[in-house]
Amino acid sequence: MNAKLPEYETGSGNVFADLGLPQPDRRLAKAELIHRIGVLIHERGLTQVRAAEILGIPQPKVSKILRGEVSGFSMDKLMHLLNRLDQDVEIIVKPCPADREHARVNVIAV
Repeated sequence: MNAKLPEYETGSGNVFADLGLPQPDRRLAKAELIHRIGVLIHERGLTQVRAAEILGIPQPKVSKILRGEVSGFSMDKLMHLLNRLDQDVEIIVKPCPADREHARVNVIAV
Protein backbone atom coordinates (compact mmCIF):
# COMPACT_ATOMS: atom_id res chain seq x y z
CA MET A 1 0.00 0.00 0.00
CA ASN A 2 1.40 3.38 -1.01
CA ALA A 3 0.93 6.02 1.62
CA LYS A 4 0.74 9.60 0.41
CA LEU A 5 3.61 11.66 1.75
CA PRO A 6 2.65 14.90 3.48
CA GLU A 7 3.29 18.10 1.59
CA TYR A 8 6.26 20.12 2.68
CA GLU A 9 8.12 23.21 1.70
CA THR A 10 11.88 23.40 1.45
CA GLY A 11 13.29 26.10 3.72
CA SER A 12 15.58 28.88 2.64
CA GLY A 13 18.28 27.96 5.14
CA ASN A 14 17.23 30.83 7.40
CA VAL A 15 14.34 29.95 9.67
CA PHE A 16 13.87 33.63 10.57
CA ALA A 17 13.33 34.51 6.90
CA ASP A 18 11.03 31.51 6.49
CA LEU A 19 8.95 32.81 9.40
CA GLY A 20 8.79 36.28 7.86
CA LEU A 21 10.54 37.95 10.80
CA PRO A 22 12.24 41.33 10.34
CA GLN A 23 16.02 41.41 9.84
CA PRO A 24 16.31 37.64 9.37
CA ASP A 25 20.01 37.74 8.43
CA ARG A 26 20.92 39.64 11.61
CA ARG A 27 18.81 37.28 13.71
CA LEU A 28 20.50 34.26 12.18
CA ALA A 29 23.96 35.80 12.66
CA LYS A 30 23.24 36.45 16.35
CA ALA A 31 21.92 32.91 16.77
CA GLU A 32 25.09 31.52 15.18
CA LEU A 33 27.32 33.64 17.45
CA ILE A 34 25.34 32.51 20.52
CA HIS A 35 25.66 28.91 19.36
CA ARG A 36 29.43 29.24 18.90
CA ILE A 37 29.83 30.68 22.41
CA GLY A 38 27.82 27.76 23.82
CA VAL A 39 29.93 25.24 21.90
CA LEU A 40 33.14 26.78 23.25
CA ILE A 41 31.82 26.69 26.83
CA HIS A 42 30.89 23.01 26.45
CA GLU A 43 34.12 22.05 24.67
CA ARG A 44 36.12 23.57 27.52
CA GLY A 45 34.01 21.86 30.15
CA LEU A 46 33.29 25.16 31.86
CA THR A 47 30.66 25.48 34.54
CA GLN A 48 28.27 28.38 34.14
CA VAL A 49 29.96 30.11 37.07
CA ARG A 50 33.44 29.73 35.55
CA ALA A 51 32.17 30.79 32.11
CA ALA A 52 30.62 33.89 33.70
CA GLU A 53 33.97 34.76 35.28
CA ILE A 54 35.80 34.39 31.96
CA LEU A 55 33.15 36.27 29.99
CA GLY A 56 32.73 39.01 32.60
CA ILE A 57 28.96 38.64 32.73
CA PRO A 58 26.54 37.40 35.40
CA GLN A 59 25.88 33.64 35.52
CA PRO A 60 22.18 34.07 34.55
CA LYS A 61 23.33 35.58 31.24
CA VAL A 62 25.53 32.51 30.63
CA SER A 63 22.42 30.42 31.25
CA LYS A 64 20.56 32.46 28.61
CA ILE A 65 23.39 31.88 26.14
CA LEU A 66 23.35 28.13 26.76
CA ARG A 67 19.58 28.10 26.16
CA GLY A 68 20.11 29.90 22.84
CA GLU A 69 18.40 33.13 23.88
CA VAL A 70 19.62 36.07 21.81
CA SER A 71 17.56 38.86 23.38
CA GLY A 72 19.63 41.18 25.52
CA PHE A 73 22.82 40.59 23.51
CA SER A 74 23.97 42.96 20.77
CA MET A 75 26.20 41.76 17.94
CA ASP A 76 28.98 43.86 19.45
CA LYS A 77 28.57 42.19 22.86
CA LEU A 78 28.57 38.70 21.32
CA MET A 79 31.78 39.48 19.43
CA HIS A 80 33.34 40.75 22.67
CA LEU A 81 32.33 37.52 24.45
CA LEU A 82 33.99 35.50 21.69
CA ASN A 83 37.16 37.54 22.17
CA ARG A 84 37.00 36.72 25.89
CA LEU A 85 37.01 33.07 24.83
CA ASP A 86 40.21 33.68 22.83
CA GLN A 87 38.44 33.75 19.48
CA ASP A 88 39.34 36.16 16.69
CA VAL A 89 36.32 37.78 15.05
CA GLU A 90 36.83 39.06 11.51
CA ILE A 91 34.43 41.36 9.72
CA ILE A 92 34.58 41.39 5.93
CA VAL A 93 32.64 43.96 3.95
CA LYS A 94 32.15 43.23 0.26
CA PRO A 95 29.70 44.11 -2.51
CA CYS A 96 26.51 42.11 -2.76
CA PRO A 97 26.51 39.90 -5.88
CA ALA A 98 24.32 41.22 -8.68
CA ASP A 99 22.30 37.96 -8.77
CA ARG A 100 21.15 38.35 -5.15
CA GLU A 101 18.18 40.57 -4.30
CA HIS A 102 19.62 42.15 -1.15
CA ALA A 103 22.78 42.38 0.94
CA ARG A 104 23.06 40.18 4.03
CA VAL A 105 24.94 39.59 7.24
CA ASN A 106 26.63 36.20 7.42
CA VAL A 107 28.60 34.37 10.13
CA ILE A 108 31.10 31.67 9.26
CA ALA A 109 32.63 29.80 12.21
CA VAL A 110 35.83 27.89 11.57
